Amino acid sequence: MVMDGESMKVTKKDVEDVAVLSRLAIPEEEKEQYTEQLNAFLEYVDNLSAVPTDDIKPTAHVLQLSNVFREDVVKPSLGRELALSNAPLKEDGYFKVPKILED
Repeated sequence: MVMDGESMKVTKKDVEDVAVLSRLAIPEEEKEQYTEQLNAFLEYVDNLSAVPTDDIKPTAHVLQLSNVFREDVVKPSLGRELALSNAPLKEDGYFKVPKILED
């Protein structure tokens, strides 16, 4: 990477080096495109650093969060027969599933 004043510039060689490290085969005609896209991204990030944030408090979430839990209330549930009514396989009042462990 080349430092140009305050900002970094990605070179075609940087793209080639990252491709080698990532084990990616980037066609020659696409390397220039990736170089331009990465430089545009870095320029955008540089623009963000110009935004005044001195009076902004750090936050973990954009929206104010509060307790999202509901009260634990006991409610009637499905009866066993109704719960098993659409089960493809059942045995002795339980769902029957294929065996996944090997002997």
